[in-house]
Amino acid sequence: MKIRFSFACVMLPILLSLGFVSSATAGEVLKLSIDGTINPITDEYIQRGLNLAKQEHADAVLIDLSTPGGLMDSMRSSIQDILVSPVPVIVYVNPTGSRAASAGFFILESADVAAMAPGTNTGAAHPVILGGGKMDDVMKEKMENDAAAFMRSFVSKRSRNVELAESAVRQSKSFTDQEALNQRLIDLVAKDQSALFDSLEGKTIHRFDGATAMLHLRGDTIKLFPMTVKQQILNYLMDPNIALILLVIGALAIYVEFNTPGVIVPGVIGFIAVLLAVFALHLLPTSYAAVGLILGAFVLFALEAKFQSHGVLTVGGTGLLILGSLMLVDGPIPEMRVKLATALAVSIPFALITTFLMTVALRARRNKVQTGVQGLLGQIALVSMPLAPEGKVELMGETWNAVSSSPVGVGARVRVRAVNGLQLEVEPESQIPVVKLT
Repeated sequence: MKIRFSFACVMLPILLSLGFVSSATAGEVLKLSIDGTINPITDEYIQRGLNLAKQEHADAVLIDLSTPGGLMDSMRSSIQDILVSPVPVIVYVNPTGSRAASAGFFILESADVAAMAPGTNTGAAHPVILGGGKMDDVMKEKMENDAAAFMRSFVSKRSRNVELAESAVRQSKSFTDQEALNQRLIDLVAKDQSALFDSLEGKTIHRFDGATAMLHLRGDTIKLFPMTVKQQILNYLMDPNIALILLVIGALAIYVEFNTPGVIVPGVIGFIAVLLAVFALHLLPTSYAAVGLILGAFVLFALEAKFQSHGVLTVGGTGLLILGSLMLVDGPIPEMRVKLATALAVSIPFALITTFLMTVALRARRNKVQTGVQGLLGQIALVSMPLAPEGKVELMGETWNAVSSSPVGVGARVRVRAVNGLQLEVEPESQIPVVKLT
């Protein structure tokens, strides 16, 4: 027994030095990447990532962040998940040239570790009313106080500069990476992920609940946690410009299907496009007044096809469509609104195509039917066998049985009044009244 114990005491240090036995099991860091606006899809993505990290007992969650901002409700929901996460959360504004503005600044400050890459910036977190309109003084003060109080509620727990963080809310101040570091808005500046983990090795952090934790992330396995295919598609649809294009294409395709029943393909494409657009607009801050303007534009296009106003109604409808498109999504930041170039590129061609299709459809309905029984009514036929009162006539290269109200000789012209099975009712052309315009 003593011999075995002595052998183990001798061999264990040798094996450790050679790397055959690990003194500690390598941990795992779950990495999320957010590049775009903060919306319900990114909120769901963060929530799923934090839940997975909890289930797998990861050492930390790393969120690479690059965002111009986003929706307040989605930002608040994400921060709530970060604050209660049992796994430490590191928010890293990365890569160089990125920013964590507006809602992104809130998320950065809520993290257990706030870090930035060189050449990045953050701040400008003043609340903005949907649509970018001017707020009255009372509403402005309410929104500022609410956002500032929310910022203070977690920044103070992170031992960061509360007053400066609040100034980003009230005065829309922005900070470079070095300014944020020097004024204690963030914990460190790291040029890349390796430098970030090296700087955090052995660092003790204070959790939101008051507990402390020591980070040992050097050598940990980095597990990428990408968005699901569904989340990637829906996050792409969160771009208001994409939603508008889908809505217009879908409406046009459905209109084509209604005017050419049985084609099917335009109807299917249009239905899917409109469904996706409606889903995206449901999640985005959509203006119902803008929807009313767009519907008004469709009415003017229809009236143009019916009354032929020489383009006046089309111009008015195009103007309404452009205005409605610009107002369709009243997001808090420019990236969450429809661009003027998109509104023009979509509205003008759509107006011209829709007016043209409506005009063609209405003209087709007004034209006399040229086929079937209805197509025979009013046609001129030549008598090939005397009508006394029954005989035969030639019509469209075919011989028909015919009956006339008065006798008609061979070679005379008669007009078709009715069709009874295979027999035509005709009358001499001379008996047809002539209307003279005075």
